[in-house]
Amino acid sequence: MSGLPFRFFTVHVLRTARVGAGFVRVTFGGAELHGFVSGGRDQRFKLFLPHPGQDLPVMPDPSDPDWFTAWRALDPAVRGIMRTYTVRELRKAGQRSAELDVDFALHGDTVPASGWAQAARPGDRLVILGAVEEDNGGVDFRPPPGTDSVLITADATALPAVAGILAWLPADLPAKVWIEIPHADDRRELPSRADTVVTWLIGDGATPVLEAVRAAELPGSTPYAWIGGESAVVKALRRHLVSERGIDRRAITFTGYWKRGSSEDDLIAEVTD
Repeated sequence: MSGLPFRFFTVHVLRTARVGAGFVRVTFGGAELHGFVSGGRDQRFKLFLPHPGQDLPVMPDPSDPDWFTAWRALDPAVRGIMRTYTVRELRKAGQRSAELDVDFALHGDTVPASGWAQAARPGDRLVILGAVEEDNGGVDFRPPPGTDSVLITADATALPAVAGILAWLPADLPAKVWIEIPHADDRRELPSRADTVVTWLIGDGATPVLEAVRAAELPGSTPYAWIGGESAVVKALRRHLVSERGIDRRAITFTGYWKRGSSEDDLIAEVTD
């Protein structure tokens, strides 16, 4: 994969910590990790988990530029379990040391990534596919020139991305944020230089966040909206902002982090079959 803006990295667990009622933060390290680069904001990457009994996920040739086709050709019962995650924080020291924090939303032991994170111990290994250039396609939060305010909605799965976005925003930019979480204990400090108003909604469905945004007075005349969470909720919010608020659809970034009733494996199959 030489010359491409991303590559595979083998990493291992350094430590874990519970972050609120519904998250585990896993900190990764490894000699290769220093080459990993984050563009900040909602920087995403692919994470490959081993199956039970495997020390390391089974992966295609890392030099293959068509890695996805090669990965798909492997036996699903053996190949690395692929999931998409957000960089919570990347820290580098000197020329060889790096640490990567990833927040895993917990959905029970039967969900592969959630179960893996809850059982993770120092030394456990996995593989990530990440950027090697700061300006890369894994960053979606890109306000157009002239943006004078920001609107953000998210559920718990998108909370790490929201934290990265707010930390990146410039000083004094007005930002209204709605975050729906299942547990009040998942509220956390979200430092930002921007002029942020964060509303936490305790629930698990479309109604709270839709009603909150519909009732809100939005700042600025040229807003940029970022919407992340369950696919149907994301689409409903986008329709509201475009059809009822008159926001330019080109000034809205929307990402379905998950789809009710479907796993990420199901969504991959929908796209590729």
